[in-house]
Amino acid sequence: MAEVSLKNVVKRYGALEVVHGIDLEIAHNEFVVLVGPSGCGKSTTLRMIAGLEDISDGEIAIGDKVVNMLPPRKRNISMVFQNYALYPHMSVRENLGFSLKIAKRAPEDITKAVDDAADILGLTELLERTPAELSGGQRQRVAMGRAIVRHPDVFLFDEPLSNLDAKLRTQMRVEIKKLHSKVKTTIVYVTHDQIEAMTLADRIVIMKDGHIVQIGTPLEVFERPVDTFVAGFIGSPPMNLIEGSVKDDHVVFSDGRSLPVPPDFTGKIANGRRVVFGFRADVLMPKGHTLAESGVLHDIDLTIDMAEPLGSESILLTTLGGQDIQARMHNPRPVTSGEVLTCELHLEKCHLFDADTTQSLRG
Repeated sequence: MAEVSLKNVVKRYGALEVVHGIDLEIAHNEFVVLVGPSGCGKSTTLRMIAGLEDISDGEIAIGDKVVNMLPPRKRNISMVFQNYALYPHMSVRENLGFSLKIAKRAPEDITKAVDDAADILGLTELLERTPAELSGGQRQRVAMGRAIVRHPDVFLFDEPLSNLDAKLRTQMRVEIKKLHSKVKTTIVYVTHDQIEAMTLADRIVIMKDGHIVQIGTPLEVFERPVDTFVAGFIGSPPMNLIEGSVKDDHVVFSDGRSLPVPPDFTGKIANGRRVVFGFRADVLMPKGHTLAESGVLHDIDLTIDMAEPLGSESILLTTLGGQDIQARMHNPRPVTSGEVLTCELHLEKCHLFDADTTQSLRG
């Protein structure tokens, strides 16, 4: 079994502490994505699991073995990097089998392992090419194949798609998800791209400033963010967040406009409390251009600054409470700057956060 366990793991560079006592349990065969902005500690955490960085305090275990003092080669992990790290003078076949050759595996075993990995990743026709003759996506598949042949307990991916264009990133996300279904093993994957995290993960670990902020399934962190950081980081476009204060079960904003307190919070928030009212673009839509849903609706007249057409929908840019916000228009029509649209806000899908602590008030 290839569980990965981090207990109170700390990383310091001299007096500077960059990872602050994190705890994380990853189940066997689970696909866990570490996500967060640059400098949040996610890659450092991955490199500590790999043994490429020493831990300053705490304990890391893979399976039932504490690996704090083990070098990378003895942890039975394979790591895929964003720059592929292929040997340019070797063929695809030689790149795939190199680690097995170094381990003095029998030639027939190497051939079988390479052929099996090439078949899984669609590389069979490319085995005699060199990396220079491959596209970016093909090179990334070779990098994954080189990891597969070793049959590791854990795959570690460090921002493997960041060097690819948008279309290739989408294709490679599918490839990696297929890989996980074919090669039953534990995957720990690092990215700064929340769309990658949402589409790939069984669970997402959201990090900020060396701390774990929230752990949950993609749906859990999207629908029930624990604070305004998660709310603004997860989801595209990010959640609209408007600061105001509560008065008689309404949130009053700086421009004098107000919205009813969402049903989950009605009667629970004291008058005068400073809060942040949060809602996503897809719960604020112009009348006649909404998805058919029932619920507690509130009409708002909004002056549209700009529309971004996306084909079957448009993103509308407007302001509320002195903040720039976004709404979504399904089956869109042309919208002119300065046009006033009556929009429906689905109140039961809105959030309240404490303005001082930034924590969700959902409880």
